[in-house]
Amino acid sequence: MSVKFHGLSAFPLTPADENGHVDVEALSRLIERLDAAHVDSIGLLGSTGSYAYLSREQRRRTVQTAAETLKGRRPLIVGVGILRTDEAIALARDAEEAGADALLLAPVSYTPLTQEEVYHHFAAIAGSTALPLCIYNNPSTTHFSFSDELLVRLAYIPHIRAVKMPLPADMAFKAELERLRPRLGEDFAIGYSGDWGCAEAVLQGGDSWYSVIAGLLPVPSLRLLRAAQAGDAAEVSRVEEYFQPLWALFKEFGSFRVVYAAANLLSLTHRQPPLPVMPLSVSDNQRVEEALAKLSELDGLPAATP
Repeated sequence: MSVKFHGLSAFPLTPADENGHVDVEALSRLIERLDAAHVDSIGLLGSTGSYAYLSREQRRRTVQTAAETLKGRRPLIVGVGILRTDEAIALARDAEEAGADALLLAPVSYTPLTQEEVYHHFAAIAGSTALPLCIYNNPSTTHFSFSDELLVRLAYIPHIRAVKMPLPADMAFKAELERLRPRLGEDFAIGYSGDWGCAEAVLQGGDSWYSVIAGLLPVPSLRLLRAAQAGDAAEVSRVEEYFQPLWALFKEFGSFRVVYAAANLLSLTHRQPPLPVMPLSVSDNQRVEEALAKLSELDGLPAATP
């Protein structure tokens, strides 16, 4: 399947028991929900998907479950980040064999990495399969920031076709895109994560929204994304008002904890985050419930179309 890394890429959580064994039935339900909503792609084993907490066996099991559920109807982008280069290569090959359509790679490390080390790490993994690869630039988690020069070097490597960027500090997406596009090429997709800023990123010219909330609530997320793609700033502003309580919780607790709480409140799964990450308190769960209630007011509106 051709993967363009454009539009809404929905990142579901990976429900698993306390021993890290994936709940394939719950995962299948989440994937079916995204497929039915017609998201542009599904991002498996991203940060929300607990990739760093799962064994190689369980990660392969996750990809197989998603691929068998989708049967090729949606592009499946799979995270393969891990500490060692040889293990990342093994995960990339596992993902390809299990049915992935593209790869997502973060420079996971314990020892801080140099720009040169990350270049060779990505080059080795990109060269290990035939799948297109998206760079996962997530400095808040990996503590590594890609320089413009490194992104340019990586863009010349066959199969590296996109980057998943963090929100710029000043939210000046247009300036960042105007700086990067001439150097990365028009066919190189530049998308963003950080849900509360991504509609604005697309309004200002970003190619894609790599979304945590879309992995759980794809319909309202698609409505927001389609408005941004259409350049309808007024509709983006109106729809985002329904998301604001949820964005506030994401900023306070991190989206990982909030999405687990929301998934349980919606009875989509009854699993908890992997320890040592703790679930939200009863009072904070109530706040998540209130945020979901606010967002549910969008349910009666017709979904926007591309």
